[in-house]
Amino acid sequence: MQGHDSHRSVRATIWVRGRVQQVGFRWWTRARALEIGLTGYTSNLGDGRVQVVAEGSRADCERLLAALRGPGTPGQVSGVTEIWSSVGDGYDGFAIR
Repeated sequence: MQGHDSHRSVRATIWVRGRVQQVGFRWWTRARALEIGLTGYTSNLGDGRVQVVAEGSRADCERLLAALRGPGTPGQVSGVTEIWSSVGDGYDGFAIR
């Protein structure tokens, strides 16, 4: 059953904390999301975090999460938080806002 669920489209809303603004983090995140085949966007928040909204299969969103938590990110990530929901109206591509 879980294998089937991993291919159903979901939305992951992700908040990344740390030194992640003005270091190319959004561009890097967009490139990873496009490589994986996700749609959505990434944007800077006023409190210094970066928000990522990604839509695709649960497995693909998990791949992006692993990359965001991994050692190759620009800047310095101190924490990543996510919530899962059903897909909204959908996105064309993956934007930087």
